[in-house]
Amino acid sequence: MVTLTGPRQSGKTTLVRAAFPSHRYLSLELIDQRRFAQEDPRGFLTQLDGPVILDEIQHVPDLLSYIQAAVDQDPTPGRFVLTGSQNFLLMAKAGQTLAGRCGILNLLPFSRAELEDQPQPEPSVPPELFGNPHTGLGLWTTLHTGFYPRIHDQGIPPAVWLPDYVQTYIERDVRSLSNIGDLNLFGRFLALCAGRAAQLLNYSSLASDAGIAVDTARRWISVLNTSFIIFLLPPHHRNFNKRVIKTPKLYFYDTGLLCHLLGIRDAAQIPAHPLRGALFENHVMAETAKAFRHHRRIPTLYFWRDRTGHEVDLVIEEAGQLFPVEIKSGQTVTTDMLAGLRWWCDLSGRALETATLVHGGADSYTRGGVAVRPWFGV
Repeated sequence: MVTLTGPRQSGKTTLVRAAFPSHRYLSLELIDQRRFAQEDPRGFLTQLDGPVILDEIQHVPDLLSYIQAAVDQDPTPGRFVLTGSQNFLLMAKAGQTLAGRCGILNLLPFSRAELEDQPQPEPSVPPELFGNPHTGLGLWTTLHTGFYPRIHDQGIPPAVWLPDYVQTYIERDVRSLSNIGDLNLFGRFLALCAGRAAQLLNYSSLASDAGIAVDTARRWISVLNTSFIIFLLPPHHRNFNKRVIKTPKLYFYDTGLLCHLLGIRDAAQIPAHPLRGALFENHVMAETAKAFRHHRRIPTLYFWRDRTGHEVDLVIEEAGQLFPVEIKSGQTVTTDMLAGLRWWCDLSGRALETATLVHGGADSYTRGGVAVRPWFGV
């Protein structure tokens, strides 16, 4: 069987209905179908005639145990196609009851390649990872609009669609994921997280600013993480010395949502915004994560920073090899932009030819052994 997870409105239903047009479709968002599955799961499955798509399976997680029995009785592939926008509930049950029976896929919002109707290349180590051609979408417009399909499919302005998305996410998904009493406070917490995008995640500072306990902040970060709003980039575990930072960094899967939470209402505001660099770094990180996940590969992505201030924005691990990537929003590449890569390569003993600099310009070349790649090559 197949389970497709991802954030709300990432296109899961559209994809599975297009991929499996002969399957019967049932949505557990509908109250009557949900009650039937909850109150009489055996009867619910018995009435299914042939292969079926069960949408929003997280509403009835106990149904997975009965699906397991049905699959064990008839292991014909493809009988059940499940979708769910709440990875927390879904994966907890799937791991217990469907191990070895279920292929689990993640569908995130569009990648830039998909949005521009280009093939999504198989992710590889730099510089090949950063090699897509550009067909015309501007950098700041791309970051401001984001990648949720509905915005592009229906031509809805982000300033109209995203506030409704946030409200729906908080009122429906958050309420069911965790026992959160004050949803307005959670909305404030989400906005505070936006202000910390591409930064080290300091739970104590975040909790203090939100007016909540540190344990609550950790739990709410987990809610955002498991519902595909944010992801955490871990520090690389290999210690070249004993002074490395061990705190993760926080990123959003969609820069359009991030811009909305930061109060950026127009793409023209981004170049002069104090968080311009963070927005650009977030975009590159999210696109890299999508390239891996959309090919069903777990992203082996890290950052590296020591306590003296030396840092590499992204370290990709591939077959035991490390490939450093620096991310700069400026259009003109200066020598200073390469300093972190040179320092890290010297410390780790890696050749400069393994390093990549992604910048906000349009040029692609090699400088001092480092592959320089444009933002739209991600």
